[in-house]
Amino acid sequence: MRLLYTVLVFVHLIGVIVWVGGMAVILFAVRPAAVAQLPPPQRLPLLAGVLQRFLDWVAAAIVAIVASGIGLILGGGGFGAAHVSVHVMAALGIVMIAIFLRIRFGPFPRLVTAVAMSDWPIAASHLDTIRRLVLVNLVLGVVVAAVATVGRTLL
Repeated sequence: MRLLYTVLVFVHLIGVIVWVGGMAVILFAVRPAAVAQLPPPQRLPLLAGVLQRFLDWVAAAIVAIVASGIGLILGGGGFGAAHVSVHVMAALGIVMIAIFLRIRFGPFPRLVTAVAMSDWPIAASHLDTIRRLVLVNLVLGVVVAAVATVGRTLL
């Protein structure tokens, strides 16, 4: 049983690392470098391609995070037995998933369409919307990490 718990924690953490770490890399490394070095006709297709791959990885990470999280909660006696920090993490995770779905099925397909049509101002507008939503999710992800690490002590 201890091995199962350890594997579930590992899967959960890897999923979080992919998602939250990926958001930080895109926001603070990839996008600024692309903006500094490439004009819109090169930058926007590149960033749309990066986002396509990233969003696919995030979808897989979400499945891993949710499945392992449910396993951990059930293994600990269910939500009724869970510490308030677990409830906070789950609630924030649901908000993060909703924001991901908003990006994936809202501005992202419109970004791809605008890039295909070489409509750089519209593509840039959709990319900026995605940037703002990703920033919100990154902040939420950092809060979840804080709750996960110090939640039992502070809550």
